Amino acid sequence: MPRLGGGMGGAGSKGGNDSIKFEKRNFADDSVTVRFRYLDTAKYSGFDSSISDFYRKVPMKTDHITLGNNGNAARNLLYSPVLKPGWDPGFHAFDLYAFRLEDARFMTTTKPYTELGYLVGSKSEQQINVLHTQNIRPNWNFVFEYRLVNSPGYFNSQNANHKNLRFSTQYTSKDERYNLFFVAMSNSLQSSENGGIRNDSFLVNPNTAFNDRFNIPTKLSDSVFSTRNFFNVKLYTGSSYQESQFLLRQQYDFGQKDSVVTDSSVHRYFIPRLRLEHTIRYGSNDFLYLDIQGKRDRAYYLEHYGISGSSDTVDVHDSWRELTNDFSIIQFPFARNPLQFIKVGASLQMLQVRNLANDFSGPAQTIKSRSSNLFLHGEYRNRTRDKRWDMELYGEFWTLGNYAGNYRALATLRTLLSKKLGYLELGFENVNRTPSYIYSGASSFPVIGVADLKKENVTHLSGLLDIPALQLKLSGHYYLTANYTYFRDFNKVYQETGLFNLLRLGVNKTFRVARNWRWYSDLYLQLTAGNAPIHLPLMYTRNRFAFEGKLFTNLVLSTGVDTRYYTPYKGDDYSPVTGQFFYQNNETLIIRPDIAAYVNFRIRSFTSYVRLENLNSLTFKYGFGFKDVNHGAPLYPYPGMVFRLGVFWGFVN
Repeated sequence: MPRLGGGMGGAGSKGGNDSIKFEKRNFADDSVTVRFRYLDTAKYSGFDSSISDFYRKVPMKTDHITLGNNGNAARNLLYSPVLKPGWDPGFHAFDLYAFRLEDARFMTTTKPYTELGYLVGSKSEQQINVLHTQNIRPNWNFVFEYRLVNSPGYFNSQNANHKNLRFSTQYTSKDERYNLFFVAMSNSLQSSENGGIRNDSFLVNPNTAFNDRFNIPTKLSDSVFSTRNFFNVKLYTGSSYQESQFLLRQQYDFGQKDSVVTDSSVHRYFIPRLRLEHTIRYGSNDFLYLDIQGKRDRAYYLEHYGISGSSDTVDVHDSWRELTNDFSIIQFPFARNPLQFIKVGASLQMLQVRNLANDFSGPAQTIKSRSSNLFLHGEYRNRTRDKRWDMELYGEFWTLGNYAGNYRALATLRTLLSKKLGYLELGFENVNRTPSYIYSGASSFPVIGVADLKKENVTHLSGLLDIPALQLKLSGHYYLTANYTYFRDFNKVYQETGLFNLLRLGVNKTFRVARNWRWYSDLYLQLTAGNAPIHLPLMYTRNRFAFEGKLFTNLVLSTGVDTRYYTPYKGDDYSPVTGQFFYQNNETLIIRPDIAAYVNFRIRSFTSYVRLENLNSLTFKYGFGFKDVNHGAPLYPYPGMVFRLGVFWGFVN
C-alpha cells in the first residue's frame, strides 16, 4: 500500500520536508547521523531509540497468536483481510517472520554504521540480527540486513528455523537527474509440524515424563525424528517456504537548476518537474510440505486430506516465478513541493507455476502453466506545508489476463485540526480481487476448491483521531465484505456469497501515573453483523505498567509488567499440510491473561531486554508448576514460563 505523505524520491526531496532545504555534511566528523526512507516515500526518518517495547526488536507481534513457539504459523487476532488485487498464492501463515520488499530502507549516513543484536531464550531459542549501512560516496549508499530466528520449541516436531536477507542501495547522479534503486531479498522460512497434541489431558497428566513437554504425544511426526539441537535444521515433517525478490528501479528527471546564496557559499540544486520511471521486478516463491515418515501417519492424511497409497513420503510443492515490468510517468505540479505529484503507469506481469505432488500414490506428477497479466495504475499525493490537506488517491485496474476485472481504489485525507485537537485521518478503500490461488483447487496441495469462484469484494472505511497532546489515538475500521472465501475444514474451501459487516474500534492511550510511571493501554472491540463466517475475540487489550526514567547520566531504564488479554472465542484450527488456519465451530478457547515481567535498559548505544513470559501459567492445582497454559489454536498449547534475554548494540565503524 502506498505510504501517505510520501513522494517519489530523487534529489529534489532531500530531507523529506515540504520545501527544499540544504544540509552541509562533514563526512570526516566523529559523530554519525543515520536517516532512512522507503522506496515509495520521500520523507526521511531517524531510528527509534525507545526501549519501552520489546516487540520492536523481534518479528513476533502482540496482536498475533502462534501455534505455541516463536517461528510457528501465526495469525492476527484483529481482522486483517487480504486487500491485494491480482496474483496471490495464498500462503500467509509465516508472513510475520519474513522481510518484505516494501519495507526495504534506503539510508544516508555520515559514517559507516552497524547494529548487532542477539537474543537467547528457553530451550535454546536464539535470534541474530545484523544491520550495516554506509555511504560509498555522498550520493551512493547501501544497506545490508540479516536475521536468523531459530527456536527448537517445547513440544515434539515444533522447531522453527527462519533466515532473512536483504540488500538495498540507492545511487543519485551528480547532476541529480538520475536515480537508481536496487533491492535483493531472500526469505527462507522453515517450520516443523506436529498436527497438535493428541489430548489436552497430557498437559496435566501426573506422569512425570510429561513434565518435559517433548514427550507428549502429537498427531504427526514420531519423536525419534525430532530434535531440540538448533544445529540440526533438517526438515522431516513440516513446511518450507522459500522466497527471492529482486527489484531495480531507474528514474530520470527533467526540470530546472536553481541555487541558494548564503553568506559563505552558493548551493546549487536541481528541481524535478517531470520524471520517467522504469521498474523491473523478479520473484520466485516455493511452497513445500514434506513428511518423510508419512507412511507412519497414513490414517491422519487419509482422514483429513484423502491421501492414500503405499509410498513413505508426502511431498507437495508449488513453485512460482514472477516477472513484472512497470513504466510510469510522474509530474510535479509545483517546483517547491516535491511531495506533491501525479503518477500514471502500466505494468506487465508474467507468471509461471510448477505444481508437483507426491501423495503416497506413486511417482510425483508435475504440471506447468504460464500466464500474462496487464494492469494500469494512477496516483496523486500531496503533503502540504501547513499539514492541513495531506492527501493520497490511488487506483489500480487489471485489464488483461487471468485477473482481468480486479481493481483497487484508495483515498486518504489527513488534516491538522489544531495543536490541541491533533490530527484527523479519514480513509476509503474498495478492492475487487480474484481469491488466492490455493482456493481454486489447481494447486498441488490437497485442496477441494470451489469450481466457480466469484471475485471477493471488500469495502474498507477508516478513521483516526491522533491527539499528541493527550497521548491518545482513537481509531475505527469498518469492513463490508462480499464473496468471502475461506477454509472450513483441513482441505475444503467455501465461499460466502452474502454480505457481512465488521466494525473494529480502537483506543491507544499513554497515562502518566506519576513522575516516572507510565501506563500504556491498547483496547480494541470487534463486532460482526450478517452471516459472518469468521470468529474473532470481541475484545483485545494490551497493557504495560512501567517505571521509566534516566537513573544515571547514560543509563535509561524501563521495567514493569506487560499483559495481554482477549475474550473467549472459537479460535481457528490449523491445517499443517496446506499451511492454513481454518474456521471451526466446535471448541471455544478460554484463556488467562498473558503476563510477562521485564527489565529493559540502555547505556549509550547498548540496549538490553530481559523478560519472563507466560507467568500466567502458574498453578498449584497439580502441584507447583507452570502448567495452566493458553492455546493458540485447538490442541496447540503455549509453553509454560519462558525466559528471554536480548542485547542490541549500534556502533560507528
